[in-house]
Amino acid sequence: MLLQQTTRLAAPLGSPRKGYERSMTVKLTVIYGNPTDPEAFEQHYQEVHLPLVQKVPNLQRAELAKVFPKEDGTPTPKYRTADLYFADYDTAVAALGSPEGGAAAKDAMQLATGGVDFLLSDIEQS
Repeated sequence: MLLQQTTRLAAPLGSPRKGYERSMTVKLTVIYGNPTDPEAFEQHYQEVHLPLVQKVPNLQRAELAKVFPKEDGTPTPKYRTADLYFADYDTAVAALGSPEGGAAAKDAMQLATGGVDFLLSDIEQS
């Protein structure tokens, strides 16, 4: 079950994390800046990028979102977000280091004419 949390303490060998942390679901948050050509971004995102993301191994779930436009018409601080969920840290790192994960990350960086940020996080509560 995706929302199930494990409360055992874990300190995996080779993990860059310091100290002991709870082993839980992990998510990769991808934050896209405002693209130079939103229409071209959306076309590539739907037709090319999402099919690449769907091939990432051990991906449990994905949440895709588009930032609401600002009421005053000024640019939004960011354009889109994507949250990709994995069972744990080691599974996420392996998936992102796989050929499929690498292809999706490379495409995200090429697609993101307004910049892109990647954040890997332990989910503490849901």
